[in-house]
Amino acid sequence: MTCEREGNWPCLNYRLEKAEIQPSKRPLEDTNEDEEIITKKASKRSSLDQIDTALSIGGILMSQSDQSDSQRHASDNSDSSSLIAAIGRDNSISCLIRCSRADYGAIASLNRSFRSLIRSGELYRLRRQNGVVEHWVYFSCQLLEWEAFDPIRRHWMHLPRMNPNDVFVTSDKESLAVGTELLVFGRDLMSHVIYRYSLLTNTWTTGMSMNEPRCLFGSASLGEISILAGGCDSHVLRDRGIGGADAELLTCGEEYNLETGTWTEIPNMSPVRSGAARDNEPPATSEAPPLIAVVNNQLYAADYADMEVRKYDKDNRVWVTVGRLPERADSMYGWGLAFRACGDRLIVIGGPRNAGEGFIEVNSWVPSEGPPQWDLLGRKRSGSFVYNCAVMGC
Repeated sequence: MTCEREGNWPCLNYRLEKAEIQPSKRPLEDTNEDEEIITKKASKRSSLDQIDTALSIGGILMSQSDQSDSQRHASDNSDSSSLIAAIGRDNSISCLIRCSRADYGAIASLNRSFRSLIRSGELYRLRRQNGVVEHWVYFSCQLLEWEAFDPIRRHWMHLPRMNPNDVFVTSDKESLAVGTELLVFGRDLMSHVIYRYSLLTNTWTTGMSMNEPRCLFGSASLGEISILAGGCDSHVLRDRGIGGADAELLTCGEEYNLETGTWTEIPNMSPVRSGAARDNEPPATSEAPPLIAVVNNQLYAADYADMEVRKYDKDNRVWVTVGRLPERADSMYGWGLAFRACGDRLIVIGGPRNAGEGFIEVNSWVPSEGPPQWDLLGRKRSGSFVYNCAVMGC
């Protein structure tokens, strides 16, 4: 076997509590006022949220009446393959790839040709080729539920509910986004399992498998390629929380190609670290989840203990404090706090909670604009913290 293993992974125990999430789109400051306003708004927005989700999340989900109307419209426009007839198909596509992906749901409802174009993934492939990318944040605050957040329009969307077995629900999970897919890694009854959400079809599927199944790995994506590094092998004990007494570290990696749907092993990427942490390693994150992100080829780390943001000075090989994290970004020793790159900005997802009640807040900072000045993009009620988070750029 080309994938070497060294050492044992320490077992970390913590409890994941289920919580209900009530939607709210309006960023508010006072917690008491938040609760009152959110309660009043929830019933009024329920039908609108369903429409927004259908039109925005994947570009092809429509109600039965919408589909019937679209099909009748399509039959009345049999020469719709040119899309926008006045300018032709090529020019139509050139215009569409520059539209916001949030508009693709409405565009897909125009007729069968638009819907087929968006569902095929051709627009997203052309967007990548032309350097047109929008980043949405996908996160889970309940064990089987995922949401998407559009930081440009500050809009929340619900993904379809996952339907796994009980083993997957209680297992530790990792996630990543690549191209138009969100991958969630966990445990099934007898082995590791990967649940795949497709933006194009707005559905979850299973069936793919890595060469060397793992959990607790690091990952990064660019376009249609994702790289997984290190992690823990398949000896995960369900009743021991994260890892297990028999878990071993991996030195190999995996490459996932969205276009071909294939996994390729990357053998022996690096030896496992041993001994005491060096002075120049990321502070605090060595003993907690790796809260690191890269923006414009610059590495940043979130120090949850001191509530600071640090930048790695590549020339001098030292970490430098650049500012503070958002004051209300609570966590449990780093767990439950998301720190991600989102295009040219850093995103922090977390929020205040007390006795099972609290909020999830999405804060943003653009490093090129100076020291951390966090912009509150969105806020909604949540009794739990962030279990998993990924950023999809397409």
